[in-house]
Amino acid sequence: MQMSNEEGPFQIGLFKLLCFSCRPYLNLFPLKGVGRYNSLSMRQCEIRCVHRWGISISKTQPCVCVCVCRRRNPLHFHFITDAIAQQILASLFHTWMVPAVRVDFYDADELKSEVSWIPNKHYSGIYGLMKLVLTKTLPSDLQRVIVLDTDITFATDIAELWAVFHKFKGQQVLGLVENQSDWYLGNLWKNHRPWPALGRGFNTGVILLLCGSCEQMWRLTAERELMGMLSTSLADQDIFNAVIKQNPFLVHQMPCFWNVQLSDHTRSEKCYKDVSDLKVIHWNSPKKLRVKNKHVEFFRNLYLTFLEYDGNLLRRELFGCPSETDHNSENLQKTLSELDEDDPCYEFRRERFTVHRTHLYFLHYEHEPSADHTDVTLVAQLSMDRLQMLEAICKHWEGPISLALYLSDAEAQQFLRYAQGSEVLMGRGNVGYHIVYKEGQFYPVNLLRNVAMRHVNTPYMFLSDIDFLPMYGLYEYLRKSVVQLDMATSKKALVVPAFETLRYRLSYPKSKAELLSQLDMGTLFTFRYHVWTKGHAPTNFAKWRTATTPYRVQWEADFEPYVMVRRDSPEYDRRFVGFGWNKVAHIMELDAQEYEFVVLPNAYMIHMPHAPSFDITKFRSNKQYRVCLKTLKEEFQQNMSRRYGFAALKYMTADNNS
Repeated sequence: MQMSNEEGPFQIGLFKLLCFSCRPYLNLFPLKGVGRYNSLSMRQCEIRCVHRWGISISKTQPCVCVCVCRRRNPLHFHFITDAIAQQILASLFHTWMVPAVRVDFYDADELKSEVSWIPNKHYSGIYGLMKLVLTKTLPSDLQRVIVLDTDITFATDIAELWAVFHKFKGQQVLGLVENQSDWYLGNLWKNHRPWPALGRGFNTGVILLLCGSCEQMWRLTAERELMGMLSTSLADQDIFNAVIKQNPFLVHQMPCFWNVQLSDHTRSEKCYKDVSDLKVIHWNSPKKLRVKNKHVEFFRNLYLTFLEYDGNLLRRELFGCPSETDHNSENLQKTLSELDEDDPCYEFRRERFTVHRTHLYFLHYEHEPSADHTDVTLVAQLSMDRLQMLEAICKHWEGPISLALYLSDAEAQQFLRYAQGSEVLMGRGNVGYHIVYKEGQFYPVNLLRNVAMRHVNTPYMFLSDIDFLPMYGLYEYLRKSVVQLDMATSKKALVVPAFETLRYRLSYPKSKAELLSQLDMGTLFTFRYHVWTKGHAPTNFAKWRTATTPYRVQWEADFEPYVMVRRDSPEYDRRFVGFGWNKVAHIMELDAQEYEFVVLPNAYMIHMPHAPSFDITKFRSNKQYRVCLKTLKEEFQQNMSRRYGFAALKYMTADNNS
């Protein structure tokens, strides 16, 4: 939505210095930020961001959340990204469904040639120079921009910063705060030779910029200074300061409280009389929250407040503010309105249509599928209470893994700290972590499985559960089975027999012979033999004991094995949430699509003991829960009959006979 205003569009650029790292680490949060200023009315705010797959941007969330909590304006985000970052951000915004937010993406690769000629020692590499050409790819009618580093925390309404544009005079095109360290004075260490700067220089963590005013000027200045300096040390900041040194009339010096810099050797404490005076906190020290400052506890608490802020609260409407129609939101509301709220199973039915905020690739992921087209990804889902299984699974399975984690915003931060503190997890770049944020009262188990499945980049996937440890070497064994059983040209589901132990400490069997020995001694059991025999009975464990070649088994009612299938196999049915029938329905669909179930003779997995989940407790104690599950099951079977015709009637018959 574009709304006219004589002052021009309100634009906020949340800018991150990005690096070339070949080990990308992503902690992406939806970038939503705006401030309120009376004269702005309901004008749309233009927000410009740069993101690249290959950088941590966890510091963006508190910067953004503190702004969006006060917003009174529609938002328009302009993201300059590479292809992978665009995929992640597009998914994030699509599932976030924040009212009055529009997003556009621009290809960062098209801008690289504009700055690639500048040698840069800064860790951010070429992306640390893109502030210089940020406006080149954006719509020409954008006139004013606020550009921010993402290690910024606002302590006030960002519209107050926008109002500083009104104080520009004459030829001023940049609003900056003086640098609060002695870097540009050249006295930090012996032979320190910084780029030229006016006095102490200026920090570019917070910039008010009139677009397009300095394009040729910075190029000429950079070319001249590089003849003597050879490279930049602080990326774009060096070039900005060199331009200002030669043309001091270009800068409007803002009060220091608009960029209170918590860097090493900072003098920021002299900037404000008391804590209530500051406006923007800039965590530009490598120490970040551990920086030494007399008011650091205040700063830290402000930061942490928004770090774990519940992002679902940002879905609120902007009352009294007209905005473009969001067809996805409109269709969702129409679907929900057709549900009967008096239906005892209303909450179950509603969950199927809930749009959960989803953050793909929360941590670095890098895996190139093998050239022989046999690669397999382990797929699983989990909540916070199963986090301890991750390291063990990584030790048992050396191949790629795709995990969907069901977490709150606060739990996502706990997971981040856990992962960063684990040598095992940090040593694995081929594990994709996809965060699905909590909403509603049920555990959306099949949605989680589908999210993990959709982001498998190998030809095959092993559909497992987080409570199971696969046998050592299963990854390579499955890859060999792909060739042996001609998986590429046939519809097969390779069954991995499931066992369980009641012991928290298990000497994991390293061979089938060891497993059979433990089975005979009572250390291991066939999975759920005592509570749900039907789930795995068709695997035919008696035959498996002596089998040396793969053998085919027939589908039976309630069969729910763990299988390896091609990546194009059907997804799980979302109507099943919590406990019960979630895997059974999926196996039934595979059978309806004429998949062959083939048991592997030398494969196995073992379920590890754990406390009962909240959902299984509800299933056991709540009669209405079981009634609703039965209703959903019957509706699923009816849908199967309509989709697959006469052949699918066997599923209803088998259920009636079971």
